[in-house]
Amino acid sequence: MNEADNWIAERAHRGDIIVTADVPLASRCVRDGAAVIAPNGKPFTEDFIGMTLATRNLMDSLRSAGEITSGPKPFAARDRSAFLSALDRAIVRLTREGFGFEAPSG
Repeated sequence: MNEADNWIAERAHRGDIIVTADVPLASRCVRDGAAVIAPNGKPFTEDFIGMTLATRNLMDSLRSAGEITSGPKPFAARDRSAFLSALDRAIVRLTREGFGFEAPSG
């Protein structure tokens, strides 16, 4: 069931940018040093991934117990804008850290 997530997580490392709304996958990728961004532009970082994962697990437990919870908000234009900004920031940061593409000379 999680084969795609496993494939991504096994290959994610520092210098990669991962886009996912899947919190457990984000946690695995952050742990391996990848930059991880949700489709709504929210960055998953080492500072907050533990709390985000705990919240996700709590909500999953509540749903399993029959609690009716609201799902994610519908994707909005501002989410697209926030995502593009977060992606740009991640690319700039990684390029500054030496992970950018260098065109061959000549």
